Amino acid sequence: MSDLPESLFLNPVWHSLLGPHRHLAIDGGEACRYPADVAPFAALAGQSAAAVRHLRELLEPADPVWIVDAGLPRVPEIILEGSLLCLQMVLSRKAALPAPATPAVEIVPLGAANAAEMVALTDVAFPGFFRSGTYRMGSYFGVRAADGLLIAMAGERLRLEGYPEMSGICTHPAHRGRGLARQLIVHLAAVHRRQGLVSWLQVSAANANAIALYRDIGFETARSVMLQRISRADHTNRAG
Repeated sequence: MSDLPESLFLNPVWHSLLGPHRHLAIDGGEACRYPADVAPFAALAGQSAAAVRHLRELLEPADPVWIVDAGLPRVPEIILEGSLLCLQMVLSRKAALPAPATPAVEIVPLGAANAAEMVALTDVAFPGFFRSGTYRMGSYFGVRAADGLLIAMAGERLRLEGYPEMSGICTHPAHRGRGLARQLIVHLAAVHRRQGLVSWLQVSAANANAIALYRDIGFETARSVMLQRISRADHTNRAG
């Protein structure tokens, strides 16, 4: 799709770290990564064994990362721990945003002071991806219960020029079925539209419920990508 150019999105972590998120980048020449407390993502300049070996130097023991695999060379210094097929979906500039829900819930901004409760909530849905410093990647919004407990959230993760990625979208199991995630997504999409940005996201190809929600809001599938979980060869821990 023209709203999601392949030149950026076949290697989105690389372009995010060399672009708007350069202040977060740990640079290894032909490889780069986010700090471990921000996000478990890394990227290569190209698909070469030398680039993979450069990446190994950025990894610590017990520090696996996810990388988009577009023909990742297999080298003995790196262990492949798992893979995850994802869809990249985009909300076209031409797509009409759904009307706000009635009655609307109160949506509040989240930041550094809320890091611990954001990690706790996301760990219910996708443990390990949201870290104590992930809030540094962009803007986050949430919904609280009457007692103040954070029960739903959504925000931004990878940042490409003109294309912020929606991520951290989740609702506590006890509060699902109320359309909270939908309201947060529409809210964030409206923020992006006002800023002249195009919203996109990545979702597990096996997550049928989430994909159906995104399509109902207006997202369309641009392509599929394979994420690989890799670690240093001296690390064999396959947990979470």
